[in-house]
Amino acid sequence: MPQKIIPNLWFDTQAEQAADFYISVFDNSRIVHVARYPEGGAGPAGTVMTVEFELDGERFVGINGGPQFAFDEAVSFQISCADQQEVDYFWDRLSEGGEEGPCGWLKDRYGLSWQVVPTAMVELFNDPDPQRVQRAMQAMLAMSKLDVAALRNAADGRPTT
Repeated sequence: MPQKIIPNLWFDTQAEQAADFYISVFDNSRIVHVARYPEGGAGPAGTVMTVEFELDGERFVGINGGPQFAFDEAVSFQISCADQQEVDYFWDRLSEGGEEGPCGWLKDRYGLSWQVVPTAMVELFNDPDPQRVQRAMQAMLAMSKLDVAALRNAADGRPTT
């Protein structure tokens, strides 16, 4: 079944460059279609209007709509990571040329916000022991890139360094 809901990402003029970057980061990704502005369109004829692409099989559209709108943290994409190696990979690739934020959040070079989250963190926050959850939460609040071992150590009341 085709994907029913497709996120559209508004860029000034960099939709194609952003799509190329994103497909280089995620496996199972590709450019599906590039549409260009026609004569008399909202942009210069022949320039990229939209780029349809897939990231790990999920469809997105990048729109070159001009400078009227910019990304902010009100919308972000969460990446569920199986282990620290995946956290490190996505964090390093997506934050390159961007901006690191708190608690596993970052903005990439295009200003799009991502949350790079280890599945272990979700497990820790669902622990039945509220003290473990509290210690893991306090450790997470002090982190930029999330560290699975440090989160587990904190939950267990062990030093995180």
